[in-house]
Amino acid sequence: MSPIFITGGTGYIGKRLIKKLVTRGYDVTALVRKGSEKRLPKGVRAIIADPFDGSTFREWIPKNAIYIQLLGVPHPSPRKKAQFRDIDLKSAKTSADVAQQAAVAHFIYLSVAMTPSKIMKDFQEVRQEGETYIRSKNLPSTFIRPWYVLGPGHLWPAFLYPAYAVAKLVPSLKQKAGAYSIITIGQVLKTLLHVIESPPPKLRIIEVKHIKKDILPSI
Repeated sequence: MSPIFITGGTGYIGKRLIKKLVTRGYDVTALVRKGSEKRLPKGVRAIIADPFDGSTFREWIPKNAIYIQLLGVPHPSPRKKAQFRDIDLKSAKTSADVAQQAAVAHFIYLSVAMTPSKIMKDFQEVRQEGETYIRSKNLPSTFIRPWYVLGPGHLWPAFLYPAYAVAKLVPSLKQKAGAYSIITIGQVLKTLLHVIESPPPKLRIIEVKHIKKDILPSI
């Protein structure tokens, strides 16, 4: 199995993904800031470094690694525009640079659904810029584009279910409602594991519809 290098490993999705990877026998290296290493699941190699300075962790990326970029602002909201650029975009670009230098086998980027949204426009634009930059590095890449992810500590999207149900009955809103469908943390983790364990493509984009149906799009 290819070794794993992951950013954002102590976050909402990252810590759950790492537990599953370790259970499956993967060799996992996680980039963390000082003081966060204790939040990592057991069985993980912690690299304490600056996620915005590739020179501080480039040498720790294993040969032929699968690089998973999860680092980002927790609980995204419209008021975090500056943080999206200072954290999400900057770390994505740094990761793409070092991943190219390390000649990783596969770069996996957790992006966001791109159907235009006035509320989350800034977040979508930053993730789109991240995707564009990663593409420029010609890395074998997969972009996963969820919308709201329902799970422990992130249960508020459940209140939107009635609105989605109504929207799907309105022809003019049906397509957008599908693109913005709520998915669960379990579905995201299953998709990530599926992507990790499948041959790396030149470029693969996984939308909400793929996540919900548990399928990978054609390469």
